[in-house]
Amino acid sequence: MTITEQRTQTYGYADLPRLMGLMTGDEKHGPAATSTLDVLWVLYDRVLRVGPESADAPGRDRFLLSKGHGPMAYYAVLAAKGFLPAAWLPGFGSYDSPLGHHPDRTLIPGVEIGSGSLGHGLPIAVGTALGLRAQELHDPAVWTLVGDAELDEGSNHEAIAFAGPAGLDRLHTVVVDNSSASYARPGGIAARFEAAGWSARTVDGRDHEALHAAFTAPHPGRPLVVVAQVEPKNA
Repeated sequence: MTITEQRTQTYGYADLPRLMGLMTGDEKHGPAATSTLDVLWVLYDRVLRVGPESADAPGRDRFLLSKGHGPMAYYAVLAAKGFLPAAWLPGFGSYDSPLGHHPDRTLIPGVEIGSGSLGHGLPIAVGTALGLRAQELHDPAVWTLVGDAELDEGSNHEAIAFAGPAGLDRLHTVVVDNSSASYARPGGIAARFEAAGWSARTVDGRDHEALHAAFTAPHPGRPLVVVAQVEPKNA
């Protein structure tokens, strides 16, 4: 099988554990990555309007991974959806592999940003939504996935405070909450976003139907945040 044929082969949700199992090494952050797996799958399988053939199309939806310990699951889902060959996965993190411990947008098809430094994804997503608005591209949606611990970073709160009053209704954020944040949020994570004018939903982060309903809920004139609660990281 050629690399081109491998890249176009697709897999289902049941194949994801096997695809993740192809990646080894000390920096794979398996439990933290697995916490994002259902969110990523529902987004790429049922929500995002982007595929290998439209990864550079101006009208595509944009997905920005910010959660620093999520790449292993991200790569597995990208391979399952045909963005990259599954044959790349065993090289994860090696010197000559395009699959680094953090994604590189210049090396991996479908990756929108080079990420890994916590607190960057949501501000970049705000800028992306503003840029699309300035270009009068009103159809593409912008999605970013952050971890609850990232909300310890002040840059995220600047982005949250700006996006609500700016009415960035093409902006969507998913917070994977595995109880790893250092500081509690009065009223919970969703309340922090709601106070800044966001529409907010809190759901079971393993329930695909609940995730899909939250991801597709209408939120006219406001950005959307979905808090996906999963088992605590040390459970």
